[in-house]
Amino acid sequence: MPAGSCGRLRPSSPRRPESPPLPPPSPVSSEPPSPAGAVCADMGSCTGARRAAVALGVVGLLCVVLGAVMIVLVPSFIEQQVLKNVRIDPSSLSFNMWKEIPVPFYLSVYFFHVVNPDNVLKGEKPQVQERGPYVYREFRHKSNITFNDNDTVSFLEYRTFQFQPAKSYGLESDYIVMPNILVLTAAMLVEHQPLSLKVLMSLAFSTLGERAFMNRTVGEIMWGYEDPLMDFINKYFPNLLPFNGKFGLFSELNNTHSGLFTVFTGVKDFSRIHLVNKWNGLSKVSFWHSDQCNMINGTSGQMWAPFMTPESSLEFYSPDACRSMKLVYQEAGVFEGIPIYRFVAPPTLFANGSVYPPNEGFCPCLESGIQNVSTCRFGAPLFLSHPHFYNADPVLAEAVLGLHPNHQEHSLFLDIHPVTGIPMNCSVKLQLSLYIKAVKGIGQTGSISPVVLPLLWFGESGTMEGQALQTFYTQLVLLPAVLHYAQYVLLALGCALLLIPVVHLIRSQEKCYLFWSSSKKGSKDKEAIQAYSETLMTSTPKGTVLQEARL
Repeated sequence: MPAGSCGRLRPSSPRRPESPPLPPPSPVSSEPPSPAGAVCADMGSCTGARRAAVALGVVGLLCVVLGAVMIVLVPSFIEQQVLKNVRIDPSSLSFNMWKEIPVPFYLSVYFFHVVNPDNVLKGEKPQVQERGPYVYREFRHKSNITFNDNDTVSFLEYRTFQFQPAKSYGLESDYIVMPNILVLTAAMLVEHQPLSLKVLMSLAFSTLGERAFMNRTVGEIMWGYEDPLMDFINKYFPNLLPFNGKFGLFSELNNTHSGLFTVFTGVKDFSRIHLVNKWNGLSKVSFWHSDQCNMINGTSGQMWAPFMTPESSLEFYSPDACRSMKLVYQEAGVFEGIPIYRFVAPPTLFANGSVYPPNEGFCPCLESGIQNVSTCRFGAPLFLSHPHFYNADPVLAEAVLGLHPNHQEHSLFLDIHPVTGIPMNCSVKLQLSLYIKAVKGIGQTGSISPVVLPLLWFGESGTMEGQALQTFYTQLVLLPAVLHYAQYVLLALGCALLLIPVVHLIRSQEKCYLFWSSSKKGSKDKEAIQAYSETLMTSTPKGTVLQEARL
Protein backbone atom coordinates (compact mmCIF):
# COMPACT_ATOMS: atom_id res chain seq x y z
CA MET A 1 0.00 0.00 0.00
CA PRO A 2 1.41 3.55 -0.86
CA ALA A 3 2.53 5.54 2.05
CA GLY A 4 0.29 8.38 1.27
CA SER A 5 -2.75 6.26 1.14
CA CYS A 6 -2.50 5.40 4.82
CA GLY A 7 -2.68 8.92 5.92
CA ARG A 8 -5.99 9.67 4.10
CA LEU A 9 -9.27 9.53 5.63
CA ARG A 10 -12.08 7.95 3.59
CA PRO A 11 -15.54 8.85 4.43
CA SER A 12 -17.61 5.78 5.47
CA SER A 13 -20.65 4.89 3.48
CA PRO A 14 -23.85 5.17 5.33
CA ARG A 15 -25.16 1.75 6.80
CA ARG A 16 -28.61 0.46 6.00
CA PRO A 17 -30.76 0.13 8.99
CA GLU A 18 -31.24 -3.50 10.06
CA SER A 19 -34.66 -5.07 9.79
CA PRO A 20 -36.24 -5.89 13.08
CA PRO A 21 -36.14 -9.60 13.89
CA LEU A 22 -39.19 -11.67 13.10
CA PRO A 23 -41.35 -12.57 16.03
CA PRO A 24 -40.93 -16.10 17.27
CA PRO A 25 -43.38 -18.56 15.86
CA SER A 26 -46.41 -19.17 17.95
CA PRO A 27 -45.98 -22.29 20.00
CA VAL A 28 -48.17 -25.20 18.81
CA SER A 29 -50.29 -26.53 21.65
CA SER A 30 -49.90 -30.25 22.27
CA GLU A 31 -53.05 -30.47 24.46
CA PRO A 32 -56.12 -32.29 23.00
CA PRO A 33 -59.23 -30.29 22.38
CA SER A 34 -61.34 -29.80 25.51
CA PRO A 35 -64.31 -32.24 26.06
CA ALA A 36 -66.67 -29.30 26.35
CA GLY A 37 -65.65 -28.12 22.98
CA ALA A 38 -66.05 -31.58 21.48
CA VAL A 39 -69.51 -32.04 22.98
CA CYS A 40 -70.69 -28.59 22.09
CA ALA A 41 -69.34 -29.08 18.59
CA ASP A 42 -71.97 -31.78 18.15
CA MET A 43 -75.19 -30.11 19.26
CA GLY A 44 -77.29 -32.94 17.88
CA SER A 45 -75.61 -35.45 20.17
CA CYS A 46 -76.19 -33.20 23.20
CA THR A 47 -79.88 -32.82 22.36
CA GLY A 48 -80.35 -36.61 21.90
CA ALA A 49 -78.68 -37.41 25.22
CA ARG A 50 -80.82 -34.81 26.97
CA ARG A 51 -84.03 -36.25 25.53
CA ALA A 52 -83.04 -39.82 26.46
CA ALA A 53 -82.30 -38.76 30.03
CA VAL A 54 -85.65 -36.99 30.31
CA ALA A 55 -87.49 -40.03 28.90
CA LEU A 56 -85.81 -42.38 31.37
CA GLY A 57 -86.63 -39.99 34.19
CA VAL A 58 -90.31 -39.99 33.20
CA VAL A 59 -90.33 -43.81 33.10
CA GLY A 60 -88.62 -43.90 36.50
CA LEU A 61 -91.22 -41.53 37.95
CA LEU A 62 -94.02 -43.74 36.64
CA CYS A 63 -92.37 -46.83 38.19
CA VAL A 64 -92.02 -45.08 41.55
CA VAL A 65 -95.65 -43.98 41.50
CA LEU A 66 -96.85 -47.45 40.47
CA GLY A 67 -94.69 -49.15 43.12
CA ALA A 68 -95.96 -46.79 45.83
CA VAL A 69 -99.57 -47.37 44.77
CA MET A 70 -99.02 -51.14 44.85
CA ILE A 71 -97.50 -50.98 48.33
CA VAL A 72 -100.67 -49.26 49.50
CA LEU A 73 -103.21 -51.30 47.53
CA VAL A 74 -101.72 -54.81 47.11
CA PRO A 75 -102.20 -55.95 50.76
CA SER A 76 -105.88 -54.99 50.69
CA PHE A 77 -106.23 -56.57 47.22
CA ILE A 78 -104.75 -59.86 48.46
CA GLU A 79 -106.97 -59.75 51.53
CA GLN A 80 -110.07 -59.24 49.39
CA GLN A 81 -109.06 -62.10 47.10
CA VAL A 82 -108.52 -64.42 50.05
CA LEU A 83 -111.85 -63.48 51.62
CA LYS A 84 -113.56 -63.99 48.29
CA ASN A 85 -112.04 -67.43 47.71
CA VAL A 86 -112.25 -69.05 51.16
CA ARG A 87 -115.87 -68.32 51.99
CA ILE A 88 -118.49 -70.99 51.40
CA ASP A 89 -119.95 -69.71 48.16
CA PRO A 90 -120.36 -71.44 44.78
CA SER A 91 -118.31 -68.67 43.16
CA SER A 92 -115.30 -69.08 45.47
CA LEU A 93 -112.14 -70.94 44.49
CA SER A 94 -112.31 -73.25 47.51
CA PHE A 95 -116.01 -74.19 47.21
CA ASN A 96 -115.43 -77.36 45.19
CA MET A 97 -112.57 -78.25 47.51
CA TRP A 98 -114.94 -77.85 50.47
CA LYS A 99 -117.77 -79.76 48.79
CA GLU A 100 -115.75 -82.69 47.48
CA ILE A 101 -112.51 -82.86 49.45
CA PRO A 102 -109.73 -83.57 46.90
CA VAL A 103 -107.24 -84.56 49.59
CA PRO A 104 -106.82 -88.36 49.81
CA PHE A 105 -107.56 -89.35 53.41
CA TYR A 106 -106.41 -92.61 54.92
CA LEU A 107 -107.57 -94.35 58.08
CA SER A 108 -104.81 -96.48 59.62
CA VAL A 109 -105.97 -98.83 62.38
CA TYR A 110 -103.70 -100.60 64.88
CA PHE A 111 -105.17 -103.36 67.06
CA PHE A 112 -103.93 -104.46 70.48
CA HIS A 113 -103.88 -108.24 70.37
CA VAL A 114 -104.16 -109.67 73.92
CA VAL A 115 -101.41 -112.26 74.27
CA ASN A 116 -102.45 -113.70 77.66
CA PRO A 117 -106.27 -113.58 78.01
CA ASP A 118 -106.40 -116.58 80.40
CA ASN A 119 -103.85 -115.00 82.72
CA VAL A 120 -105.79 -111.73 82.69
CA LEU A 121 -108.84 -113.62 83.94
CA LYS A 122 -106.68 -114.80 86.82
CA GLY A 123 -105.83 -111.24 87.81
CA GLU A 124 -102.45 -110.90 86.10
CA LYS A 125 -101.26 -107.88 84.17
CA PRO A 126 -102.44 -107.95 80.53
CA GLN A 127 -99.87 -108.14 77.77
CA VAL A 128 -100.69 -106.77 74.34
CA GLN A 129 -99.07 -106.86 70.92
CA GLU A 130 -99.69 -104.11 68.42
CA ARG A 131 -100.95 -105.36 65.04
CA GLY A 132 -101.23 -103.32 61.90
CA PRO A 133 -101.58 -100.90 60.35
CA TYR A 134 -104.73 -101.91 58.50
CA VAL A 135 -105.17 -99.03 56.07
CA TYR A 136 -108.42 -97.80 54.52
CA ARG A 137 -108.88 -95.11 51.89
CA GLU A 138 -111.46 -92.65 53.17
CA PHE A 139 -113.75 -90.86 50.71
CA ARG A 140 -115.75 -87.85 51.85
CA HIS A 141 -118.45 -85.93 50.05
CA LYS A 142 -121.16 -83.50 51.10
CA SER A 143 -124.80 -83.77 50.15
CA ASN A 144 -128.08 -82.00 50.94
CA ILE A 145 -126.22 -78.68 50.77
CA THR A 146 -128.73 -75.96 51.64
CA PHE A 147 -127.95 -72.25 51.88
CA ASN A 148 -130.03 -70.54 54.55
CA ASP A 149 -131.11 -66.90 54.91
CA ASN A 150 -129.06 -66.31 58.06
CA ASP A 151 -125.67 -66.57 56.28
CA THR A 152 -125.36 -70.29 57.04
CA VAL A 153 -125.25 -73.48 55.02
CA SER A 154 -126.44 -76.92 56.13
CA PHE A 155 -125.02 -80.20 54.86
CA LEU A 156 -124.49 -83.88 55.50
CA GLU A 157 -121.02 -85.33 54.99
CA TYR A 158 -120.85 -89.00 54.07
CA ARG A 159 -117.80 -91.19 54.56
CA THR A 160 -116.88 -94.38 52.77
CA PHE A 161 -113.92 -96.64 53.54
CA GLN A 162 -112.09 -99.00 51.19
CA PHE A 163 -109.44 -101.42 52.42
CA GLN A 164 -105.96 -100.90 50.93
CA PRO A 165 -104.02 -104.20 51.09
CA ALA A 166 -100.91 -102.67 49.45
CA LYS A 167 -100.58 -100.09 52.24
CA SER A 168 -101.52 -102.48 55.06
CA TYR A 169 -99.47 -104.81 57.17
CA GLY A 170 -101.93 -107.68 57.23
CA LEU A 171 -105.35 -108.58 55.89
CA GLU A 172 -108.90 -108.07 57.13
CA SER A 173 -109.05 -111.82 57.63
CA ASP A 174 -106.39 -111.67 60.39
CA TYR A 175 -107.63 -112.78 63.81
CA ILE A 176 -107.29 -110.56 66.84
CA VAL A 177 -107.89 -111.51 70.49
CA MET A 178 -109.49 -108.63 72.35
CA PRO A 179 -112.02 -107.98 75.12
CA ASN A 180 -115.64 -108.83 74.38
CA ILE A 181 -117.08 -105.32 74.60
CA LEU A 182 -120.71 -106.46 74.81
CA VAL A 183 -120.15 -108.93 77.66
CA LEU A 184 -117.86 -106.73 79.74
CA THR A 185 -120.06 -103.66 79.20
CA ALA A 186 -123.16 -105.55 80.26
CA ALA A 187 -121.32 -106.78 83.36
CA MET A 188 -120.35 -103.21 84.29
CA LEU A 189 -123.91 -101.96 83.77
CA VAL A 190 -125.39 -104.46 86.27
CA GLU A 191 -122.52 -104.20 88.76
CA HIS A 192 -124.73 -102.52 91.37
CA GLN A 193 -127.86 -104.56 90.60
CA PRO A 194 -129.12 -107.42 92.79
CA LEU A 195 -126.95 -110.52 92.81
CA SER A 196 -129.81 -112.67 91.46
CA LEU A 197 -129.97 -110.54 88.31
CA LYS A 198 -126.24 -110.83 87.79
CA VAL A 199 -126.36 -114.61 88.20
CA LEU A 200 -129.15 -114.84 85.61
CA MET A 201 -127.11 -112.74 83.24
CA SER A 202 -124.08 -114.96 83.77
CA LEU A 203 -126.20 -118.01 82.95
CA ALA A 204 -127.47 -116.29 79.82
CA PHE A 205 -123.89 -115.58 78.75
CA SER A 206 -122.99 -119.23 79.25
CA THR A 207 -126.01 -120.37 77.26
CA LEU A 208 -125.12 -118.05 74.37
CA GLY A 209 -121.46 -119.12 74.49
CA GLU A 210 -120.20 -115.66 75.45
CA ARG A 211 -116.80 -115.15 77.07
CA ALA A 212 -114.85 -112.19 78.39
CA PHE A 213 -112.40 -112.30 75.48
CA MET A 214 -113.19 -113.02 71.85
CA ASN A 215 -111.17 -114.02 68.80
CA ARG A 216 -112.48 -112.11 65.77
CA THR A 217 -111.18 -111.05 62.39
CA VAL A 218 -110.15 -107.48 61.67
CA GLY A 219 -113.07 -107.08 59.28
CA GLU A 220 -115.57 -108.27 61.90
CA ILE A 221 -114.22 -105.96 64.61
CA MET A 222 -114.26 -103.02 62.21
CA TRP A 223 -117.53 -103.41 60.33
CA GLY A 224 -119.57 -105.72 62.49
CA TYR A 225 -120.32 -109.33 63.29
CA GLU A 226 -123.41 -111.26 64.17
CA ASP A 227 -123.67 -112.16 67.82
CA PRO A 228 -126.47 -114.05 69.62
CA LEU A 229 -126.11 -111.64 72.52
CA MET A 230 -127.02 -108.77 70.15
CA ASP A 231 -130.17 -110.60 69.13
CA PHE A 232 -131.03 -111.24 72.79
CA ILE A 233 -130.56 -107.60 73.78
CA ASN A 234 -132.51 -106.22 70.82
CA LYS A 235 -135.37 -108.69 71.49
CA TYR A 236 -135.82 -108.19 75.22
CA PHE A 237 -134.27 -104.72 75.67
CA PRO A 238 -135.17 -102.76 72.51
CA ASN A 239 -133.53 -99.37 71.98
CA LEU A 240 -130.87 -100.21 74.59
CA LEU A 241 -128.21 -100.11 71.87
CA PRO A 242 -128.07 -97.47 69.11
CA PHE A 243 -127.75 -100.08 66.38
CA ASN A 244 -129.41 -103.28 65.26
CA GLY A 245 -128.02 -106.36 63.63
CA LYS A 246 -124.23 -106.49 63.53
CA PHE A 247 -121.97 -104.92 66.13
CA GLY A 248 -118.68 -103.33 65.03
CA LEU A 249 -116.51 -100.50 66.31
CA PHE A 250 -116.65 -98.61 62.97
CA SER A 251 -119.94 -99.93 61.62
CA GLU A 252 -121.61 -96.57 62.27
CA LEU A 253 -119.01 -94.70 60.20
CA ASN A 254 -119.01 -96.55 56.87
CA ASN A 255 -121.48 -95.28 54.26
CA THR A 256 -123.02 -92.99 56.85
CA HIS A 257 -122.89 -89.32 57.77
CA SER A 258 -121.64 -87.65 60.94
CA GLY A 259 -124.75 -85.58 61.57
CA LEU A 260 -126.33 -82.47 60.10
CA PHE A 261 -123.92 -79.54 60.33
CA THR A 262 -125.00 -75.92 59.94
CA VAL A 263 -122.05 -73.54 59.60
CA PHE A 264 -121.60 -69.87 58.76
CA THR A 265 -120.55 -69.15 55.18
CA GLY A 266 -118.73 -65.84 55.84
CA VAL A 267 -120.40 -64.15 52.86
CA LYS A 268 -122.21 -61.52 54.95
CA ASP A 269 -120.24 -61.71 58.19
CA PHE A 270 -116.63 -62.71 57.74
CA SER A 271 -115.95 -62.79 61.50
CA ARG A 272 -117.94 -66.05 61.86
CA ILE A 273 -116.70 -67.83 58.73
CA HIS A 274 -116.78 -71.67 59.01
CA LEU A 275 -117.97 -71.60 62.65
CA VAL A 276 -120.59 -74.20 63.57
CA ASN A 277 -124.01 -72.71 64.20
CA LYS A 278 -125.78 -75.99 65.00
CA TRP A 279 -125.19 -79.73 64.89
CA ASN A 280 -128.27 -81.90 64.38
CA GLY A 281 -130.27 -78.79 65.16
CA LEU A 282 -128.56 -78.32 68.54
CA SER A 283 -126.57 -75.33 69.73
CA LYS A 284 -125.04 -77.47 72.48
CA VAL A 285 -124.99 -81.17 73.38
CA SER A 286 -126.14 -82.84 76.60
CA PHE A 287 -123.56 -85.58 77.04
CA TRP A 288 -121.52 -83.88 79.76
CA HIS A 289 -121.98 -82.33 83.17
CA SER A 290 -121.17 -78.66 82.55
CA ASP A 291 -122.30 -76.02 80.09
CA GLN A 292 -118.72 -75.35 79.05
CA CYS A 293 -118.09 -79.00 78.12
CA ASN A 294 -121.42 -79.21 76.26
CA MET A 295 -120.68 -76.18 74.07
CA ILE A 296 -120.28 -76.67 70.32
CA ASN A 297 -117.27 -74.49 69.55
CA GLY A 298 -115.14 -73.88 66.50
CA THR A 299 -115.61 -75.24 62.99
CA SER A 300 -116.60 -78.63 61.60
CA GLY A 301 -112.90 -79.52 61.41
CA GLN A 302 -112.25 -78.93 57.71
CA MET A 303 -111.44 -75.23 57.28
CA TRP A 304 -110.72 -72.35 59.61
CA ALA A 305 -110.78 -68.56 59.45
CA PRO A 306 -107.94 -67.03 57.38
CA PHE A 307 -105.17 -64.67 58.48
CA MET A 308 -103.99 -66.72 61.45
CA THR A 309 -101.27 -65.65 63.86
CA PRO A 310 -99.18 -67.65 66.34
CA GLU A 311 -101.74 -66.57 68.96
CA SER A 312 -104.53 -68.33 67.03
CA SER A 313 -105.90 -71.72 68.04
CA LEU A 314 -107.74 -74.45 66.13
CA GLU A 315 -111.08 -75.31 67.65
CA PHE A 316 -113.55 -77.77 66.13
CA TYR A 317 -116.46 -80.01 67.08
CA SER A 318 -115.91 -83.76 66.68
CA PRO A 319 -119.06 -85.92 66.55
CA ASP A 320 -116.91 -89.04 67.06
CA ALA A 321 -115.55 -87.67 70.35
CA CYS A 322 -118.91 -86.03 71.22
CA ARG A 323 -117.13 -82.81 72.19
CA SER A 324 -115.27 -79.73 71.00
CA MET A 325 -111.49 -79.85 70.88
CA LYS A 326 -108.87 -77.12 70.77
CA LEU A 327 -105.37 -77.38 69.30
CA VAL A 328 -102.63 -74.83 69.98
CA TYR A 329 -99.86 -73.32 67.85
CA GLN A 330 -96.50 -75.09 68.00
CA GLU A 331 -94.29 -73.75 65.19
CA ALA A 332 -94.11 -72.30 61.68
CA GLY A 333 -92.87 -74.38 58.77
CA VAL A 334 -93.07 -75.02 55.04
CA PHE A 335 -95.00 -77.75 53.22
CA GLU A 336 -94.27 -78.24 49.50
CA GLY A 337 -93.22 -74.60 49.23
CA ILE A 338 -96.30 -73.38 51.10
CA PRO A 339 -95.85 -71.67 54.50
CA ILE A 340 -97.78 -73.41 57.27
CA TYR A 341 -98.49 -73.21 60.99
CA ARG A 342 -98.40 -76.48 62.91
CA PHE A 343 -101.04 -76.95 65.61
CA VAL A 344 -100.88 -79.74 68.18
CA ALA A 345 -102.92 -81.05 71.08
CA PRO A 346 -102.10 -79.41 74.42
CA PRO A 347 -101.27 -81.69 77.37
CA THR A 348 -104.59 -80.68 78.92
CA LEU A 349 -106.76 -82.05 76.07
CA PHE A 350 -107.65 -85.26 77.93
CA ALA A 351 -106.55 -84.19 81.42
CA ASN A 352 -108.95 -84.98 84.25
CA GLY A 353 -110.69 -82.37 86.37
CA SER A 354 -108.14 -82.42 89.18
CA VAL A 355 -105.31 -81.52 86.76
CA TYR A 356 -107.33 -79.18 84.55
CA PRO A 357 -110.53 -77.90 86.25
CA PRO A 358 -112.36 -76.91 83.00
CA ASN A 359 -112.45 -80.64 82.13
CA GLU A 360 -114.35 -81.49 85.31
CA GLY A 361 -117.54 -81.66 83.26
CA PHE A 362 -116.21 -84.68 81.34
CA CYS A 363 -115.93 -86.74 84.52
CA PRO A 364 -116.35 -89.22 86.22
CA CYS A 365 -112.65 -89.55 85.51
CA LEU A 366 -109.92 -92.02 86.22
CA GLU A 367 -106.25 -91.15 85.81
CA SER A 368 -105.38 -88.00 83.90
CA GLY A 369 -104.86 -88.32 80.16
CA ILE A 370 -107.96 -90.36 79.28
CA GLN A 371 -111.51 -89.15 78.72
CA ASN A 372 -114.59 -91.09 79.69
CA VAL A 373 -116.92 -91.24 76.65
CA SER A 374 -119.41 -93.72 78.11
CA THR A 375 -122.21 -91.15 78.16
CA CYS A 376 -122.19 -90.92 74.35
CA ARG A 377 -121.37 -94.59 73.71
CA PHE A 378 -124.44 -96.47 74.99
CA GLY A 379 -123.04 -96.55 78.53
CA ALA A 380 -120.00 -98.67 77.65
CA PRO A 381 -116.96 -97.85 79.84
CA LEU A 382 -114.95 -96.60 76.84
CA PHE A 383 -112.13 -94.07 77.14
CA LEU A 384 -110.53 -91.81 74.57
CA SER A 385 -106.84 -90.86 74.69
CA HIS A 386 -103.67 -90.50 72.69
CA PRO A 387 -102.16 -93.80 71.43
CA HIS A 388 -100.28 -95.88 73.99
CA PHE A 389 -101.49 -93.41 76.65
CA TYR A 390 -99.11 -90.76 75.37
CA ASN A 391 -99.35 -87.56 77.46
CA ALA A 392 -101.29 -89.46 80.12
CA ASP A 393 -100.51 -90.54 83.66
CA PRO A 394 -97.62 -93.07 83.40
CA VAL A 395 -99.58 -95.45 85.64
CA LEU A 396 -101.87 -96.27 82.71
CA ALA A 397 -99.08 -97.46 80.39
CA GLU A 398 -97.32 -99.30 83.21
CA ALA A 399 -100.46 -101.32 83.93
CA VAL A 400 -100.33 -102.98 80.48
CA LEU A 401 -97.30 -104.77 79.08
CA GLY A 402 -96.36 -103.92 75.50
CA LEU A 403 -97.12 -100.19 75.46
CA HIS A 404 -94.43 -97.72 74.41
CA PRO A 405 -95.71 -94.14 74.17
CA ASN A 406 -93.55 -91.64 72.27
CA HIS A 407 -94.03 -88.24 70.74
CA GLN A 408 -92.93 -89.07 67.19
CA GLU A 409 -95.43 -91.87 66.59
CA HIS A 410 -98.34 -90.99 68.84
CA SER A 411 -98.83 -87.21 68.79
CA LEU A 412 -101.37 -85.52 66.54
CA PHE A 413 -100.93 -82.37 64.46
CA LEU A 414 -102.57 -80.21 61.79
CA ASP A 415 -100.55 -78.09 59.33
CA ILE A 416 -102.59 -75.06 58.27
CA HIS A 417 -101.87 -72.41 55.64
CA PRO A 418 -102.21 -69.34 57.90
CA VAL A 419 -103.34 -66.91 55.19
CA THR A 420 -106.32 -69.02 54.05
CA GLY A 421 -107.00 -71.33 57.02
CA ILE A 422 -106.95 -74.39 54.75
CA PRO A 423 -105.27 -77.63 56.02
CA MET A 424 -102.26 -78.77 54.00
CA ASN A 425 -101.26 -81.83 56.01
CA CYS A 426 -102.88 -83.49 59.00
CA SER A 427 -102.51 -86.55 61.20
CA VAL A 428 -105.10 -87.09 63.95
CA LYS A 429 -104.33 -90.06 66.21
CA LEU A 430 -106.66 -91.35 68.94
CA GLN A 431 -106.96 -94.50 71.01
CA LEU A 432 -110.05 -96.32 72.22
CA SER A 433 -109.76 -98.28 75.48
CA LEU A 434 -112.14 -100.31 77.63
CA TYR A 435 -112.21 -100.27 81.40
CA ILE A 436 -112.53 -103.87 82.61
CA LYS A 437 -112.64 -105.53 86.01
CA ALA A 438 -114.14 -108.52 87.79
CA VAL A 439 -117.85 -108.13 88.63
CA LYS A 440 -119.14 -110.27 91.47
CA GLY A 441 -121.85 -112.59 90.23
CA ILE A 442 -120.70 -112.53 86.60
CA GLY A 443 -118.54 -115.62 86.29
CA GLN A 444 -117.24 -114.67 82.86
CA THR A 445 -115.23 -111.78 84.38
CA GLY A 446 -113.19 -114.15 86.58
CA SER A 447 -110.66 -112.27 88.73
CA ILE A 448 -109.78 -109.50 86.31
CA SER A 449 -107.87 -106.71 88.02
CA PRO A 450 -109.23 -103.23 87.26
CA VAL A 451 -107.39 -101.90 84.23
CA VAL A 452 -107.95 -99.60 81.26
CA LEU A 453 -107.15 -101.98 78.42
CA PRO A 454 -106.43 -100.50 74.96
CA LEU A 455 -108.55 -101.94 72.16
CA LEU A 456 -107.11 -100.11 69.15
CA TRP A 457 -105.76 -96.80 68.01
CA PHE A 458 -106.32 -95.12 64.67
CA GLY A 459 -104.81 -92.31 62.70
CA GLU A 460 -106.63 -90.22 60.12
CA SER A 461 -104.16 -88.58 57.77
CA GLY A 462 -104.48 -86.45 54.67
CA THR A 463 -102.03 -84.50 52.51
CA MET A 464 -102.89 -82.05 49.76
CA GLU A 465 -101.23 -83.11 46.53
CA GLY A 466 -101.53 -83.24 42.75
CA GLN A 467 -103.57 -80.71 40.79
CA ALA A 468 -105.30 -79.40 43.90
CA LEU A 469 -101.94 -78.53 45.45
CA GLN A 470 -100.70 -76.90 42.23
CA THR A 471 -103.84 -74.77 41.86
CA PHE A 472 -103.69 -73.74 45.50
CA TYR A 473 -100.00 -72.84 45.24
CA THR A 474 -100.46 -70.80 42.05
CA GLN A 475 -103.57 -68.88 43.03
CA LEU A 476 -103.06 -68.32 46.74
CA VAL A 477 -99.29 -68.41 47.24
CA LEU A 478 -97.37 -67.70 44.03
CA LEU A 479 -99.53 -64.86 42.67
CA PRO A 480 -99.62 -62.91 45.97
CA ALA A 481 -95.87 -63.40 46.33
CA VAL A 482 -95.22 -62.07 42.81
CA LEU A 483 -97.37 -59.01 43.52
CA HIS A 484 -95.63 -58.49 46.84
CA TYR A 485 -92.14 -58.48 45.35
CA ALA A 486 -93.15 -56.62 42.16
CA GLN A 487 -94.07 -53.50 44.10
CA TYR A 488 -90.59 -53.22 45.62
CA VAL A 489 -88.87 -54.03 42.31
CA LEU A 490 -90.81 -51.24 40.60
CA LEU A 491 -89.95 -48.83 43.39
CA ALA A 492 -86.22 -49.65 43.22
CA LEU A 493 -86.18 -49.53 39.40
CA GLY A 494 -87.97 -46.19 39.41
CA CYS A 495 -85.49 -44.67 41.85
CA ALA A 496 -82.59 -45.91 39.71
CA LEU A 497 -84.09 -44.43 36.54
CA LEU A 498 -84.75 -41.13 38.27
CA LEU A 499 -81.03 -40.85 38.99
CA ILE A 500 -80.18 -40.80 35.27
CA PRO A 501 -81.48 -37.26 34.47
CA VAL A 502 -80.00 -36.01 37.72
CA VAL A 503 -76.57 -37.38 36.79
CA HIS A 504 -76.96 -36.01 33.26
CA LEU A 505 -77.78 -32.54 34.60
CA ILE A 506 -74.75 -32.54 36.90
CA ARG A 507 -72.42 -33.65 34.12
CA SER A 508 -73.83 -30.99 31.77
CA GLN A 509 -73.11 -28.30 34.34
CA GLU A 510 -69.54 -29.57 34.69
CA LYS A 511 -69.04 -29.46 30.92
CA CYS A 512 -70.33 -25.88 30.73
CA TYR A 513 -67.90 -24.86 33.46
CA LEU A 514 -64.99 -26.49 31.62
CA PHE A 515 -65.95 -24.75 28.39
CA TRP A 516 -66.20 -21.37 30.12
CA SER A 517 -62.81 -21.88 31.82
CA SER A 518 -61.09 -22.90 28.59
CA SER A 519 -62.60 -19.89 26.72
CA LYS A 520 -61.38 -17.48 29.39
CA LYS A 521 -57.87 -18.94 29.30
CA GLY A 522 -57.74 -18.69 25.49
CA SER A 523 -58.58 -14.94 25.59
CA LYS A 524 -55.72 -14.23 27.97
CA ASP A 525 -53.23 -16.06 25.71
CA LYS A 526 -54.31 -14.06 22.67
CA GLU A 527 -53.84 -10.79 24.54
CA ALA A 528 -50.29 -11.79 25.59
CA ILE A 529 -49.32 -12.73 22.02
CA GLN A 530 -50.69 -9.46 20.64
CA ALA A 531 -48.73 -7.42 23.18
CA TYR A 532 -45.54 -9.27 22.37
CA SER A 533 -46.00 -8.74 18.64
CA GLU A 534 -46.55 -5.03 19.10
CA THR A 535 -43.33 -4.77 21.13
CA LEU A 536 -41.28 -6.38 18.38
CA MET A 537 -42.77 -4.24 15.66
CA THR A 538 -41.66 -1.00 17.40
CA SER A 539 -38.48 0.62 15.57
CA THR A 540 -35.10 0.74 17.34
CA PRO A 541 -34.05 4.30 18.52
CA LYS A 542 -31.38 6.01 16.32
CA GLY A 543 -27.89 6.21 17.93
CA THR A 544 -24.43 7.53 16.84
CA VAL A 545 -22.45 4.97 14.95
CA LEU A 546 -18.81 5.19 16.00
CA GLN A 547 -16.48 4.36 13.27
CA GLU A 548 -12.84 3.85 14.08
CA ALA A 549 -10.31 4.72 11.52
CA ARG A 550 -7.07 3.22 11.83
CA LEU A 551 -4.05 4.12 10.01
